[in-house]
Amino acid sequence: MQGVLTGFAVIAVVIGVGYLLGLRGHLGPQGREVLTKLAFHVASPALLFTTLATADLSVVFSARLLVTALSTVAVAGAFVAVGVVRGWGLGRTTIGALCSGYVNSGNLGIPIAVYVLGDASLVAPVLLFQLVLVTPVAVTILDLSRGGAGGTLWRRLLTPLRNPIALGSLAGVAVAASGLEVPDAVMDPVTLIGNMSVPAVLLAFGIGLCGSTMPLRGVERRPVLLAVALKAVGQPAVAWALASGVFGLRGPQLLDVVVTSALPAAQNLYTYASTYGVGERLARDAILVSTVVSVPVLVGVAAVLG
Repeated sequence: MQGVLTGFAVIAVVIGVGYLLGLRGHLGPQGREVLTKLAFHVASPALLFTTLATADLSVVFSARLLVTALSTVAVAGAFVAVGVVRGWGLGRTTIGALCSGYVNSGNLGIPIAVYVLGDASLVAPVLLFQLVLVTPVAVTILDLSRGGAGGTLWRRLLTPLRNPIALGSLAGVAVAASGLEVPDAVMDPVTLIGNMSVPAVLLAFGIGLCGSTMPLRGVERRPVLLAVALKAVGQPAVAWALASGVFGLRGPQLLDVVVTSALPAAQNLYTYASTYGVGERLARDAILVSTVVSVPVLVGVAAVLG
C-alpha cells in the first residue's frame, strides 16, 4: 500500500505548490497559461520523444496491451455515446472520453508500478498505447473540433503533423522502430526539456484550482460524475473481466492490468483542455475527483488480487 500512498503524495505536494503560487500571484495573471503552453508545445513533446525513442516496442503485441486498449475503448465509447445523446459537443465529449479512460501512467503509474507491482516496466504497455495511438488521435479530433484544420481533405489528414504532441510521439516511435541511437549531444538537452513537462502540468493544475468553485457543481456535474464512474470503477472492472475471462490472465499478470486500469485520469488532459479552450472545468474536476476516488480503489485491488 506504501506505493499507492507515495505516488499520490508526490502529486499532491506539487499541485499544492501550484495552488500557493496561484494564491499569492507570484507568476502573475498569465502564469497558468504560460505553464500550459510550455508543457503542450515544448516540454511534453520532448518527454514523449525521449520516452518512446528508447522504448521496447515489442510490448505492443502483449496481452496486457490488448486488455488496456479494449478497456479504454469500452469506457471512452460509453462516454461518447452519452455525450452524443446529450449533445455535449465534439470537443467537450472528447475531453470527457479521455478523462474516462486515459490513465495517469507516467508520474503516478510509474511509482505505483515500482512500489505495488515491483517493476516499473509493467506500465509500459498502457504508456505506449496512450502515447502512440490515443494522444495523436485525440489531439487531432480536438484540432478538427475547433476548425483549426479546415479546408481540403488533404489538409485535414495532415492535422497530426501540425500538432506538437503528436509529432513528439510519432518521432519517438520512428526512432525506436528504426533502431537508431540518438547522439547524447541531441538527447541530453531534449531530455532536460522533457523533464519540465510533469512539474509544469501539475503546477498549472494547482494554479487552476486557485479561486475555483468546488467540484461536482454547475453544468459539468453530470459529465464529471459519468467520467469519474467510468474511470474509477468501469475501466478496472472491464479490464478484470477481459484479463481473467477472455485472456486467461492470473496472479501477478492479472494484478498488473487491473492496477494500471484503476489509475486516475492523467493531469496532462487538463493541459489539452486548456490549450484547446474546451471542457476545462470538466477535465479539472474529473482529474481531481478520480484521483481522490482511485486511492481506495487501488488499495482494494491490491488487497484482493495481490
